[in-house]
Amino acid sequence: MKLKKEITPKEPYPIEGFIDTHIHTSPDIKPRLLTDVEAAIDAKEERMNSIVIKSHYEPTSGRAIIASELTDFPVYGGVVLNNSVGGLNVDAVKSAARIGGKFVWFPTVSCSSIQINWSHVEDILHVVKENQMVIATGHLKSADIFTLLDKAKSLGIWRIIINHPLTKVVGASLDEQVEMSAYAYLEHCFVACMERHDNLDPVLIKDSIKKIGANRCLMATDFGQLFNPRPINGMKMFINSMIREGISIDEIDLMCKDNPHKLIN
Repeated sequence: MKLKKEITPKEPYPIEGFIDTHIHTSPDIKPRLLTDVEAAIDAKEERMNSIVIKSHYEPTSGRAIIASELTDFPVYGGVVLNNSVGGLNVDAVKSAARIGGKFVWFPTVSCSSIQINWSHVEDILHVVKENQMVIATGHLKSADIFTLLDKAKSLGIWRIIINHPLTKVVGASLDEQVEMSAYAYLEHCFVACMERHDNLDPVLIKDSIKKIGANRCLMATDFGQLFNPRPINGMKMFINSMIREGISIDEIDLMCKDNPHKLIN
């Protein structure tokens, strides 16, 4: 495949056709920079393909439908299995699926207080399979992620995202990431590089992408906080950061276009 023209980090890279699989919007318990509709309008103006909105505290399945209808732009949502929806609650997943939710995130802010009941997880995975949903590992640690991957694999579920593996809340080693990537996509989020978050060196993300291969990675922002840029600008910053570290345009297109499109559609 012929490589596209290389773009210098100072030149804003167009994000037309891109998908951001991780945006936090309002309404929310935590203050957010923009609403579901505003995030969709921003993305539409950039000619992105779609966005995924997420809340730690309430399902975004119905909100995504409303935002899509109001903006004529594809917005996807789902449910995060935190305490506010009953934890590992299969009924919450069934409701999200019936409304049209596409994503099921395992516990995030409630991760430390939820005891993983693997029988409940299996019930959830059956619903996920029946409705062709995407599962994301949230803030699970590596040991639980591997158990979840084994159970998903046994059911033939392949739409799986490992959320921000390099962050403190997950803390997967590079060897573990390689093993995870055999049956899941690793979602690297630019928020991890922000000072008020993990302040991660972008080189570590680059190293992971190069070790694993762009064909098994995603690039997302995880933006929406008041003190961070708008998600569309965060995505551009992330792209320029990766170009600066030696990631090619073709690799970026794989992670921001092809891979998320395959998972969602």
